[in-house]
Amino acid sequence: MVQIYFMSILFNGVAAYILIRDPGKPERQGAFYNDTNRLVIGVLTLVTGLLKLLSTVQGDVPVLGDIFPASAGLAAGFMLIFEYYRKKSTMDSETARKIEGFLNFNKKWIGFLVLGSAALHFLFPQALLL
Repeated sequence: MVQIYFMSILFNGVAAYILIRDPGKPERQGAFYNDTNRLVIGVLTLVTGLLKLLSTVQGDVPVLGDIFPASAGLAAGFMLIFEYYRKKSTMDSETARKIEGFLNFNKKWIGFLVLGSAALHFLFPQALLL
């Protein structure tokens, strides 16, 4: 389905930009510095990644043709949603701290992988495993 293909590229690109870009000073204004907007992008990216696994573009190999952009969308969406959860939650658990430490350490690298996946998916729409 072409709409899911477009949404996958769009939301993976936006989520990657958010992950790569350091928010810097909290007083900065902009759409990507708002926690609610980041949560919405995270949910849309996660849902699009899930839908990408369930639908295929005509002539593409089911599941395999979309495995990298779908998994990249799932990962980026999870990261943005988890980031929102950690900012708003008052609960503190060992598991959440470990996940947060891992995500904070690898945030930019995962962002670059998601951006690369979106770019390759845009440039080579019929390639196997993209």
